[in-house]
Amino acid sequence: MYKWAAERPNKPFPEGLVSTEINNERRHFTRSELPSHWGMENRTYNDHILLLEGLKVPQQSTYPAFTLLLITYIFIMVANIGLIALISMERSLHQPMYILFCNLPLNDIVGATGMIPRLLWDILTTAPERYITYIECVIQAFCAHLFATTSHTILMIMAFDRYVAICNPLRYATIMTNKMVIRLSMSAWGVAIVLVGILLGLTIRLSRCRSNIFNPYCDNASLFKLSCESVFINNIYGLIFTVVLFVSSIGSISLTYLKIANVCLSSKNSSLNSKALTTCSTHLLVYLIVIGFGVTIIILHRFPKYAELGQMCSVLFPVIPTCLNPIIYGLQTKEIKQRIFRVFHRAKVAA
Repeated sequence: MYKWAAERPNKPFPEGLVSTEINNERRHFTRSELPSHWGMENRTYNDHILLLEGLKVPQQSTYPAFTLLLITYIFIMVANIGLIALISMERSLHQPMYILFCNLPLNDIVGATGMIPRLLWDILTTAPERYITYIECVIQAFCAHLFATTSHTILMIMAFDRYVAICNPLRYATIMTNKMVIRLSMSAWGVAIVLVGILLGLTIRLSRCRSNIFNPYCDNASLFKLSCESVFINNIYGLIFTVVLFVSSIGSISLTYLKIANVCLSSKNSSLNSKALTTCSTHLLVYLIVIGFGVTIIILHRFPKYAELGQMCSVLFPVIPTCLNPIIYGLQTKEIKQRIFRVFHRAKVAA
């Protein structure tokens, strides 16, 4: 790691040279010999360039890890874009439940694209050369937190849709109008954007005295740790943000499923119960994956001795759920599964 000298060495050196210590050996460079992206001025680093720790992969596993992650990313993009395209093209799927569901693969695309390409780049780049600009780091942190937050808000509006469909089936068409679907979708994204915007806004206002990001990718905690100022407000808001998100998410979905379970248990309509079980089990499975990762990352973050395990979980969060969501909904939802088979059958006949 590079340690830039804050003062001149004891032995004077000519003006125009930059002193740096590399591998415990002091060396002097002229400014023209330094890489332009180091942005050295007055023997200090450019605070707009950060050094990202990136994904720690043994050298012998570099190419297998890169290949596996690349294939996974391609699958995420193809599967999620395919689901959105399928629902958009098939008129029979133009129902509130599927339209609201489109927000989920869209969010998966945002989350995966915001993090995985950078992880792929870092796998092929040596640790001392994993530079990232401060603006790129903020954008990546915004995508990461937006993905995590919107995963909860989208599943909350999907739970509301299932509640209305099962508990108030006669009023479903009246309540779940196109306007309501648009309002629910906009609220899911709008609330997440505002909450994450405030979170990062409080961090951006801080001055910076460090340049190392000790994390596989940029997030809010990594960014405010670059500052030597007090981050008390950041910690308080971050705590409130997390508590409000998890309490509202777990509370609303738990209440929704309790009411759905009550209706199903009191109803003797086997067809209704079967449909409720199918649609709700799919939604609940996706939610348990999201909440499981979220709780695990928060718990591990509080124990420094499990830092590496926490980093691994934070890397897997934009990978595993984004892979599993299209598989779970594609295979468990009867209507979507039928349309997928029909599309493949048409392609086979055409060939």
